[in-house]
Amino acid sequence: MTPRSAARRTPAGPRRAGPRRAGLRRAGVAAVALGTALALAACSSGGGSGSEADVADQGYVSGDGSFTQWAVADRQGPVEVAGTDYAGDAVDVADWRGDVVVLNTWYAACPPCREEAPDLVDIANEYADAGVHLLGINGVDDAGAAEPFQQTFDVPYPSIDDRDKQAIAALQGIVPIQATPTTVVLDRDGKVAARIVGLAEGSTLRALIDEVLAEDGGDPA
Repeated sequence: MTPRSAARRTPAGPRRAGPRRAGLRRAGVAAVALGTALALAACSSGGGSGSEADVADQGYVSGDGSFTQWAVADRQGPVEVAGTDYAGDAVDVADWRGDVVVLNTWYAACPPCREEAPDLVDIANEYADAGVHLLGINGVDDAGAAEPFQQTFDVPYPSIDDRDKQAIAALQGIVPIQATPTTVVLDRDGKVAARIVGLAEGSTLRALIDEVLAEDGGDPA
């Protein structure tokens, strides 16, 4: 699939061409950059199978908060992610087909995961009436570590206990996950519409969700 790669931006931020890797084909790629670079790097992946070189070859550095979007015709999927949350309940993104889904990888001791948590909580609450579902994927923590995190930030959405790496494995064949946190936006068909590698800035994630919500005549929250 042909991605649009860009650094983190605010919805009203200026559009300009981003840096290009020598020899890399860029046909059809539009870059959008923030005026300032993110100083905080993401934690290393808890279960991804790719390398940082793989990420760089796609036009950005792993964990810098940059994002990639895919045109509707180029999207892969649907993503099939299922598991058991920390309350012991079964969760399956297939149950949310027809709605927009946001997947977020995290673990409790990851500093950027903690930094982005308030924005994710706000987004989950703000977009609930628009039919947007958030789901965490934690490949590191048992309930004893994960639940205090969820309580501290008053997280209103479930997270899969993915220590068996099944959810990450399901994603890897469709969209590489090489950093934690990584945030993936799925369209109403369960296909990958966008990905943020590293800390997800609230304004950037809102803009990506709004674009997917607006497809097929839908209205943003």
